[in-house]
Amino acid sequence: MSADDLLDELASADAPSGPPKVDVRGLSAWFGADLVLRDVTVPVHLHRVTAVIGPSGCGKSTLLRCINRMHEVVPGARTEGAVLVDGVDVYGPRKDPAELRRRIGIVFQRPTTFPGATVREDVLLGWSLAAQRPRRADEVVERILRRVALWDEVKDQLGRPSATLSLGQQQRLCIGRCLALEPEVLLMDEPSSSLDPIATARIEELLNELRASVTVVLVTHNMQQAARVADFVVFLERGEVVEHAPSRILFTNPTSPRTEAYITGRFG
Repeated sequence: MSADDLLDELASADAPSGPPKVDVRGLSAWFGADLVLRDVTVPVHLHRVTAVIGPSGCGKSTLLRCINRMHEVVPGARTEGAVLVDGVDVYGPRKDPAELRRRIGIVFQRPTTFPGATVREDVLLGWSLAAQRPRRADEVVERILRRVALWDEVKDQLGRPSATLSLGQQQRLCIGRCLALEPEVLLMDEPSSSLDPIATARIEELLNELRASVTVVLVTHNMQQAARVADFVVFLERGEVVEHAPSRILFTNPTSPRTEAYITGRFG
């Protein structure tokens, strides 16, 4: 079998069986007069991890914020194009951004625990903000903390302020807080960039487990992390998609010289 035949076989094995969960079409985004995304078109496949890589300032975080309509809350920010979730444009006139953000959760680079909240309260915060209370709240807290591999570490400290946990524990708690609302899509903006190697490994283990039930879009500067956890990789440069491919193809046989230069460290 030739190298090209092998790559074709790998691409066929990675090909999703249905339509994308999130379909970004011709998306452009501005901060005032500054164009930060230019005509971005990329599918995000159901129950897969899609990593977004690229040099600083290329629009990676903006892409995430456009998917769940957080970009528009910045004064002077605007978008053109479409972001479809299950075939429906999230920028349609009747779409509720608050409901969308419940379906599409986001985890930021640094953990965002809430001042004065206990571990238990932080897990349930999404419910509280929605003026709801889950049935059997204690069971929900345990289930979520087990899901993010945090229960054994904090089960006797649920009344402890969440801000006093280690950074790695706080980040897993923030992921759990998103998962408590059972999102369909989870956006993660460099979730392990400020963590030590042990905490990073735990986040990556969690990502490998989440793909069974959640569609994940992960922004990362770490090429090795993208290769370990992602099914697909999008390479952005200067706000444009340079390449989008299954991760094992993009990292071994990229089609663009710009992609090869970036993943081999010659720039970025």
